[in-house]
Amino acid sequence: MNNKKEIERTELHKTIWRIANDLRGSVDGWDFKSYVLGMLFYRFISENLTGYLNEQERKAGNPDFDYACLSDADAEFGRTETVKEKGFYILPSDLFTNVRDKARGDSNLNETLARVFKDIEGSAIGADSEDDIKGLFDDLDVNSSKLGPTVAKRNEKLVKLLEAIGDLPLSNGSGSFSHNTIDLFGDAYEFLMTMYASTAGKSGGEFFTPQEVSELLARITVVGKSEINKVYDPACGSGSLLLKFVKVLGHDKVRQGFFGQEVNLTTYNLCRINMFLHDVNFEKFDIAHGDTLTDPVHWDDEPFEAIVSNPPYSIKWEGKDNPLLINDPRYAPAGVLAPKSKADLAFTMHILSWLAVNGTAAIVEFPGVLYRGGAEQKIRQYLIDNNYVDTVIQLPPDLFFGTTIATCIIVLKKSKHDNATLFIDASNEFVRSGNKNKLLPEHQQKILDAFTVRKDIEHFAHLVDNGDISENGYNIAVSSYVEQKDEREEINITELNADIARIVARQTELRTQIDAIVADLEREQA
Repeated sequence: MNNKKEIERTELHKTIWRIANDLRGSVDGWDFKSYVLGMLFYRFISENLTGYLNEQERKAGNPDFDYACLSDADAEFGRTETVKEKGFYILPSDLFTNVRDKARGDSNLNETLARVFKDIEGSAIGADSEDDIKGLFDDLDVNSSKLGPTVAKRNEKLVKLLEAIGDLPLSNGSGSFSHNTIDLFGDAYEFLMTMYASTAGKSGGEFFTPQEVSELLARITVVGKSEINKVYDPACGSGSLLLKFVKVLGHDKVRQGFFGQEVNLTTYNLCRINMFLHDVNFEKFDIAHGDTLTDPVHWDDEPFEAIVSNPPYSIKWEGKDNPLLINDPRYAPAGVLAPKSKADLAFTMHILSWLAVNGTAAIVEFPGVLYRGGAEQKIRQYLIDNNYVDTVIQLPPDLFFGTTIATCIIVLKKSKHDNATLFIDASNEFVRSGNKNKLLPEHQQKILDAFTVRKDIEHFAHLVDNGDISENGYNIAVSSYVEQKDEREEINITELNADIARIVARQTELRTQIDAIVADLEREQA
């Protein structure tokens, strides 16, 4: 079964690659992914809604009911209740499958799609889901000149896109909507995000955390737990870190849902789309748009039991230029703000502030925050002296798209059983895969085992008393505490000297021969 699923997944990825490459011929850069993802989302919510309504009617004793075949007038009866439950509504004529069937004969296809997308978003106006649905199709501009110079050319490309997305083997065609269907849609999304990150250079990696790193972060935060109240990411990007908890714990084991904030508008839209594509309904997620450091949205929420994040590395922020921030309850306890040119530890302090007493936070950090001086050293002092740093994990280099640096993970806890910090050197835990390094499941497990056992492991893990860290200037770089294994071969001095003597003798012999040849040449010329 696993082999069959792997073959299906490989074929799905090949098809998505072909679609994206075909579209990329006319749409540059990130935009083409927005079109593929937007259309994938349109198909998903159409089939998800159809499956939901068909199931409701069949349970009510109508086994032959098929929502897609209803007239729009007959379908209006279910609008109010469905919006309450699903968060949106799509009339039968506007469903992906019905628009696709008529697409080739629709000379105004671009306008049809623009109206459909507007109506889907409009169906949530006034409902609890309004903020979760608003703007989800903003990046799928069906009237963009990037699709083609004329309406006819644009529609030709939109027809191809509808048909290609419609042909993806993502559902069973029975009108039902299974967990396997959801998995396939989610996998298609993640593949597209990986594909973009791997081909877009630095800009592509800014919002994307490799899946195996996302999973490691999630697993670290739930060690010893089978469920949590909710999970939070203050720089949530496309939402991949948050959604790893669905895989690690299960949908129903994150009781109050998934929370996050993202400053980039396009990525914020993608995060909400990702939630829907993983069948996280609107009432189970709260993703906000804005700058977490200066304008956080979840002020009044109950503290979070699990926080995961891969904040942007060493970005600029207002810092001391904003006189209000030093009195902000998130930053004030350290007595100093993170430098204006390096916001890394501002995110760390924000995360600590919103972490539950029984919670765990796992944060991917730029390595400089572990040892740099000045304000950052003072913030580390606050964290160590108050025993908030549980573990520091050195990751291998070249894991992330857009950068080759070796990042690290800082694990924060407010309730620890010792006054020490665990250091784990996982810099050699990887295999080379394509043009990047990769953490395999066994590498993740080795890290997790060391994290859980919390004992010294030669050349891999070392538990250090916080007093010793204080004496070392609050340097928390892993290399300062975990001794590297000496991989050098033992050198036999006697043999080395003999080799050198042989090389010198041979060099003398060759020099004599060269001198003789040169002398002969000089005589011939004379």
